Amino acid sequence: MKIDVETMSKEMIKPSTPTPSQLRHYQFSHLDQIGPPVYISLLYFYHLDDHKLVSNNHLFSNSLKSSLSNVLTKYYPLAGRIKNNYVDCNDEGVVFSEAKEKDVVSVDGLAIAIQVNIFNCGNVAIAVMISHRIEDGSSLITFTKTWAAVARGESENILPEFVAAKLFPPKDAGGSSGTSFDPRPKKVVLKKFLFEGSKITTLRDKYGLDNLIYPTRVEALSAFLWSRLAASTRIKVSPERPCMLVHAVNLRKRMEPQLPADSFGNLFAFAVTILEENHDNRMVNKFRDAIGKIDKDYLKAKNVEHSELIDLAITNGERFDKVELGYCIISSLCKFPVYEADFGLGKPISVAWGCFPYKNVIHFMDTKSGDGIEVWVHLEEEVMAIFENDQELLAYVST
Repeated sequence: MKIDVETMSKEMIKPSTPTPSQLRHYQFSHLDQIGPPVYISLLYFYHLDDHKLVSNNHLFSNSLKSSLSNVLTKYYPLAGRIKNNYVDCNDEGVVFSEAKEKDVVSVDGLAIAIQVNIFNCGNVAIAVMISHRIEDGSSLITFTKTWAAVARGESENILPEFVAAKLFPPKDAGGSSGTSFDPRPKKVVLKKFLFEGSKITTLRDKYGLDNLIYPTRVEALSAFLWSRLAASTRIKVSPERPCMLVHAVNLRKRMEPQLPADSFGNLFAFAVTILEENHDNRMVNKFRDAIGKIDKDYLKAKNVEHSELIDLAITNGERFDKVELGYCIISSLCKFPVYEADFGLGKPISVAWGCFPYKNVIHFMDTKSGDGIEVWVHLEEEVMAIFENDQELLAYVST
């Protein structure tokens, strides 16, 4: 992940107390092993107008640094260094940089980096960039919420649980089978599309007419966006050339017993829907069936070898390399506490996804009011030029 800015300062923030020697080696789970070697990031934007901290950015910066140091004692793997199949929890620290609106800040090889951007208008953005090798979006949000609580002076009782490797033991490094998505496509661009609550309701009604179920917001938007992506890429789907739509599924509430929300790691699976025609009227039923298969009984099945269970949980029984033509991956952070990251400045005025280096990836996130959904779409540049001008899409998108 790289951000082109003018860097004012950069330093390493270390845990306020050393990590015990028995915790020095943080083992990857199998889900970590097969995760994409990229960084996921969220950018939190805040107004500083009329706030007591606006006159002293130095005090605010020190508050962020000291609270981060304290939080790293709980999230000790983040202060370490990622090795081939584990994290060396050596307390080398987290990159913390402050920048204005031209150095290039790189976080390659680190578990996490923080960047505070100060804009000419006086407002501020806090970017949190974390390696997808060790945690998912849920862990990123929980970490940031915990850090923010400490920064504003509140005691924070969240203690992350590092159970991923116990639940999903790692395989030999040579035996893990990652996804076959092309990590180096043509230029990928990221754009946001806003769907207001009324438009989402219209889409739910539309797709509910053709199905046995009334779709959720995510199901209806997934079906609609796939139809527009298929039109933009001129994909001709058939049983011989199927496509797939993949939903990332949070496993924390699907385990038995359920895992706490602050369980750390890549605790998600892919639910795969195979599509064999462009206009599949039963699409939302297929989404629900695929996601529904990843339940507590499925994950604790006694008649499946553990390594096979992992592969099934990831691909829901379908092999990624079966699909030759196209795919779309959808991840939803709807109903996650994204806007609870209050560092003492109030809740963020907006939250944005950082760019992802993969095409055909879509992230959903609630608007601040919770009524609408922001859709962050990663597409190849030439596909985006068609997609963002699609008239049927624009009929539902708010400017």
